Amino acid sequence: MTQTGLIIRDAISADLPAVRSLLVETWHATYDGIYGWRRVAEITNAWHSLDALSAQLGRESGVFLIAMLGREVVGTASARSEPDHAALLTRLYVLPARQGEGIGRTLLQVALACFPDAPVARLEVESQNELAIAFYERMGFFLQRQARFDGREDTPNTLIMAKRLFVS
Repeated sequence: MTQTGLIIRDAISADLPAVRSLLVETWHATYDGIYGWRRVAEITNAWHSLDALSAQLGRESGVFLIAMLGREVVGTASARSEPDHAALLTRLYVLPARQGEGIGRTLLQVALACFPDAPVARLEVESQNELAIAFYERMGFFLQRQARFDGREDTPNTLIMAKRLFVS
């Protein structure tokens, strides 16, 4: 199902408070049961501060997208090109109340389309986030390996998933 009236566009600085709010709400809904409210608040305050989000705008090697319905930001996705030319999906979140409406699928498709020469797409997903893992599997991703986010010990257990985009 595709959401009627859905607009996907590049994020701008005026969008960042709404993106931060979306990320905080989605992270609490997704991860409070795994890490606890306090740890999720610490992570979102560090990773999703307005300064951290602002630093991600306008990167030459990446995209920072938002999905809008009317004037409401309902989703966000970010991706960048890796040294091996893979497209690395670094963020894909949809408001909990809007999940299951096709917004995530559309954001994923638009984000990956920004990397037409990428042979493969990769992402990291929390190993206990069963809904996200199932979503990515439906989108054609497969498990490559387990890891720690950014290789750091103070970050979540993650699964590295990949999807072949084209065969050269």
